[in-house]
Amino acid sequence: MAKKSSVQKNLKRMKLVKRYAKKRAELKKIINNKKLELSERFAAQLKLNKLPKNSSKVRIRNRCGISGRPHGYYRKLKISRIALRDMASAGKIPGIIKSSW
Repeated sequence: MAKKSSVQKNLKRMKLVKRYAKKRAELKKIINNKKLELSERFAAQLKLNKLPKNSSKVRIRNRCGISGRPHGYYRKLKISRIALRDMASAGKIPGIIKSSW
């Protein structure tokens, strides 16, 4: 089980990303528009830098929904490999069975 503080910090980042997503997208659109003047683009860059760093989408860490484990994460199922194995052995995931021969 991951530290509760790490999981909570990641949840806080997700909320910040959702809150600032629209504002960040607008500023990035201005920054990447080569037709605008350099001063306008620079002002937009300064505004973007003043936003919280944790409002950036790249700072979110994929974590297991069950254990909070950050490594061995299956994106399709949103759980770690260990949780996947436990759930598959218990028959809780439809269509997945543990192989044996």
